Amino acid sequence: MIFEGFRRGQLRVGDIDVNYVTAGQGPPLLLLHGFPQNLAMWARVAPVLAGDFTVVCADLRGYGDTSKPKCARDKSNYSFRAMAGDQVGLMKALGFDRFHVVGHDRGGRTAHRMALDHPNVVLSLAVLDIVPTYAMFTETNRHLALAYWHWYFLAQPEPFPERMIGADPDFFYETCLVGWGATKLADFDAELVADYRRSWRHMQMIHGSCSDYRAAASIDLEHDAADIDRKVACRTLAFWGSKGAMHRLFDMEAAWRKRCANLTTESLAGGHFFIDQYPAETAQILAKFLSG
Repeated sequence: MIFEGFRRGQLRVGDIDVNYVTAGQGPPLLLLHGFPQNLAMWARVAPVLAGDFTVVCADLRGYGDTSKPKCARDKSNYSFRAMAGDQVGLMKALGFDRFHVVGHDRGGRTAHRMALDHPNVVLSLAVLDIVPTYAMFTETNRHLALAYWHWYFLAQPEPFPERMIGADPDFFYETCLVGWGATKLADFDAELVADYRRSWRHMQMIHGSCSDYRAAASIDLEHDAADIDRKVACRTLAFWGSKGAMHRLFDMEAAWRKRCANLTTESLAGGHFFIDQYPAETAQILAKFLSG
């Protein structure tokens, strides 16, 4: 049973219901998952951190058991700005006006936008195995396009990717899990994979994940371009898998040094999903940073 001892709930934030689990005591800490997972990805990390922090794990808009609205024409309701607003609203409703935030993949992009839009809310920021969204699009070459082809597929107009994925969602999303370096399906906890499958087999989640990437290729780029000269002021950890595609294709430290005023870096010898591969080591590194 995952998240044993955690309290589960949903809270209305604006026009959506945000799903979360929480436990622990100490400074508040928000953990955000990435694509194509849900909050279950933190199930082997969160209990460790709950010894020193009040941990909240939440599903992003469009994923897991959080609401999955129809994508707006301008994609604004799936922007990282909207996703960050959801999570700030959740934490405020739980009684936390300021908190630490850790995000992997899409959760990391949401957390980065949160630190820009809500600098007085974010105590510290950790971004796991990503470079800034703006860099992902503006520094694309053939190697990046081959490794991260899904960015362009998922961003195609509805309903093309939804119908293709919906024909066999397990095959599609599991291909994503093992496609970004140094990971086999056997590296993932079977209980967590079962929960991912439960989520991604719903057409609403398929639409939500596509909408997320459509926003990234459009309105998120507008937001990032407007903030291109701003740096995140709070303590920031850039943390990545040294055997993954991100590390191979980018100078990770340099990419984040451009965008953060107070940067620390760490890595583990895994792929993009190093959290699933090395949960204990991930928790140890995060705890050290968050307590610093």
